[in-house]
Amino acid sequence: MLIPLLQLAAGFVLLIWSADRLVAGASALARNFGVSPMVVGLTIVGFGTSAPEMVVSALASLEGNPSLAIGNALGSNIANVGLILGLTGLIYPMDVEASARRREFPILGLVTILTAVLMVNGSLSRADGFILIGGLFLFIASMAVRTLVQAKSDPTTDALLSEIPEGMPTKTAVIWTLIGLVVLPVSAQMLVDGAVSLAVMIGVSEAVIGLTVVALGTSLPELAAAIASAVKKEDDLAIGNILGSNLFNLLGVLGIAALIHPMTIEPILIWRDLPVMAGIFVALAIAAYTGRRVGRGEAGVLLLAYLVYQVVVFHEALG
Repeated sequence: MLIPLLQLAAGFVLLIWSADRLVAGASALARNFGVSPMVVGLTIVGFGTSAPEMVVSALASLEGNPSLAIGNALGSNIANVGLILGLTGLIYPMDVEASARRREFPILGLVTILTAVLMVNGSLSRADGFILIGGLFLFIASMAVRTLVQAKSDPTTDALLSEIPEGMPTKTAVIWTLIGLVVLPVSAQMLVDGAVSLAVMIGVSEAVIGLTVVALGTSLPELAAAIASAVKKEDDLAIGNILGSNLFNLLGVLGIAALIHPMTIEPILIWRDLPVMAGIFVALAIAAYTGRRVGRGEAGVLLLAYLVYQVVVFHEALG
């Protein structure tokens, strides 16, 4: 079991590091060549922040491990809200911006419903993948139009723009971009191999490893960003980062994985994990619309829900 654990550990560290370097290098390079910061933020940074989930799920789908790919996407969304916003809200209660309540929450709610409708038949086809990717580009376009035409940004756009590095020389940007492009898929392969081997050794499904270990590991960048935003009292960035990440996970991660290889979905992912993902989002939305904030009480509920869910997943898998 030592080898799979080492593969997982090394894969996580290199995956997160290489994704960060790729985003930093590519976004700085684009900006140095005169590309608008908004375009850089909505495209390079937007895709880059979900790069760990996207690459891991794409490789898992390509290698015939759909449960790992889908479990990673659903589990990351559950971890983003339950673990990350739960912990962040305990550190610093966060106000929810009115713009997020008007736009990001309803959009994520609709995307969650769309994902459930596409998954409920037990599969994700290439046609489903096209629908999800189309939804992602439509979402990106709507953010761009809002920023350009109405001269207003939103929490998700602000969170993406905040990730663009300032003052990175072009030579350095090229080096980091190339390193990220090389190391990212290699580290993702290590992570997938370790996850599959670990699932076989402890006798659980790949979905369980994807929902728990892999989802937690690929969500670590969001955890770090959310806590940093909370410490700086940048409530809109913390919540915007999570809402944006969850949208990219459902539309981009699942969409790309389905385009690469149509996937059969384990029934348990549909009747247990999909409702949990939707339910924990509803709990967050209730807090956002009733109290207009994620206070320590609401954060505690989210974190407790996440911990109970993890216990249930492992109990059912090992029982």
